[in-house]
Amino acid sequence: MDVNIIQALLVFIVAFIMGIDQFSFLESLYQPIVLGPIIGAILGNFELGIVVGGAYQLVQIGSMPIGGAQPPNAIMGTIMTAVFAVSMNLEPTAEGVGLAVGLAIPFAVFGQYAVTLTFTIMSGLMAKADKAAEEADGKAIAMINFTEMAILGILFGILAVAGVYGGSKLGVTLKDLSFQFSWVMAGLDAAGGAMKFVGFAILMKVMMSGEMWGFLFAGFVMANICMGIESVSSATLLLCAFVGLAIALYDYQINTKIKNSAGSNVGGVSDGI
Repeated sequence: MDVNIIQALLVFIVAFIMGIDQFSFLESLYQPIVLGPIIGAILGNFELGIVVGGAYQLVQIGSMPIGGAQPPNAIMGTIMTAVFAVSMNLEPTAEGVGLAVGLAIPFAVFGQYAVTLTFTIMSGLMAKADKAAEEADGKAIAMINFTEMAILGILFGILAVAGVYGGSKLGVTLKDLSFQFSWVMAGLDAAGGAMKFVGFAILMKVMMSGEMWGFLFAGFVMANICMGIESVSSATLLLCAFVGLAIALYDYQINTKIKNSAGSNVGGVSDGI
């Protein structure tokens, strides 16, 4: 896949904006499900970009910074997954995208290095920010924030463009090697495919409480039933989502009624309450 200067410039601009968005704008533009289709469209394969974005979103869904530990960066991971998928002309299937995800993880780690480097640089300016806050100097505080955004955006833009050019050439090489060393590519495919399950496992570990397991099992059973019925199998995810929404609305209404009636003396002494 040949990347022209216009495509490289567009990738730089997108990476610049997304790099800032993940910490400053917080509009969720940097999420893989949004970023994937954009990069896919720039590289000339919008459909594959959608599939890549959805697949990498599953990987990222449970990733979160805990203390000083930072997960692989979603922006660089998504961009490079799209680059490998397009440059290797992979099919928009679980196997093809899984291979691209496995290849992109090292680049996602480099993306997080850019974040760490930016935070390290900015730590030296925190004393100036504190002084500006004491003096109510809004312009100085704004300038410090703009500086951080510029550094982070430029680092991500450079990494993205370098990854696009390097990944495109590497993708062609890997495609040739895949015919000679199929067992290596199969391993990368398996590793990439497993990443989305790791993401869900991390999310469940954080969110799941004892009272939620019943809903998890009920959803699992319903999904399998729907998948076994040919007429509704294609809408399994949507049907499960609507059932989950119905349960959530019912639970919310019941709890709201309980809270509203808790201090209203409903029932009275005659009811034994």
